[in-house]
Amino acid sequence: MNYNLYTKEALIKRIEQLERLNSELLRENDSTLTFAWSGNLGQWYLDFESGEVVFNMLKAQALGYAIEEIPTPTPYTFFTTLLHPDDYFPVMKNMKDHMDNLSDVYEVEYRIKAKDGSYKWFYDRGKVTQRDSNQKALLAAGIVFDITSKKLNELKIIEEKQKLKKSSLTDPLTGIMNRRAILDELSQRMNHHLYNFEYLSILMLDIDNFKNVNDTYGHIIGDKVLNKVAEIVSHTIRGHDSVGRYGGEEFLVILPNANCENAQKAAERIRKKIEETEFDEVGRITISGGYTSYIDESIELLIDKADKYLYEAKRSGRNKVIGNPC
Repeated sequence: MNYNLYTKEALIKRIEQLERLNSELLRENDSTLTFAWSGNLGQWYLDFESGEVVFNMLKAQALGYAIEEIPTPTPYTFFTTLLHPDDYFPVMKNMKDHMDNLSDVYEVEYRIKAKDGSYKWFYDRGKVTQRDSNQKALLAAGIVFDITSKKLNELKIIEEKQKLKKSSLTDPLTGIMNRRAILDELSQRMNHHLYNFEYLSILMLDIDNFKNVNDTYGHIIGDKVLNKVAEIVSHTIRGHDSVGRYGGEEFLVILPNANCENAQKAAERIRKKIEETEFDEVGRITISGGYTSYIDESIELLIDKADKYLYEAKRSGRNKVIGNPC
């Protein structure tokens, strides 16, 4: 580095900076921050006065940069500008909190862009080791690890768990919620109703004469009918409503913020849509439904009420919906 171009003031600041770094290196002696952990990219030192960082070149090389591509001296911003947009402010806040003595250490995981445009995961842990008489941060020392493989494995495990969870809550035939999931949803909605005093209604639907469909056309066609009915119901209900396959050819629809009049209209809308749909190989089919509004009963009694209205609709001729009087 050519110091001939430095002003006297700049040289003094540079000497002070180097003295802080030298003092830190002497204090560490045998480098207490060095660990033989997997992914260890070595130590770093950040001088807050100059904004410069001294680091092991393994960090730059891990990002795909050659030594000659790194500016000298290296500003801290060289690395912060490479941070993932979602991680920039959390990293900066973590560092500032530690600088302001609001946390014992600086410790953070973040994504940082490599030269090829991909992102790597790094783990940083450091501490302000020198402050002035006013407790202003002067120098921080830390260590950085490349945890990309570990993080990708963690994210893969999380993704697999989410897939398994979704699978355990989804009816494999229709793709809508299964019995367990729709009942859990209903339980949550009932609790919400109790605390917020909002309307809540449910609708039980059952395909009319579905056994005849299976007996006449076979179970493969019957499955297609079930799938199509689930699709029609899903597209006919409102965005915050929910539908699940309760069992066999029976579906449970949850209608939050819906009184008995709203439930009746929703039920009739679904019934009419099914009636007007032409099903491949089968032609026209119909459904019957029973709807009721939640007052303060158990989940079993609520479903039982809707079920009774459903079977009343069946007994009185099918292709209709019946519910509690509004």
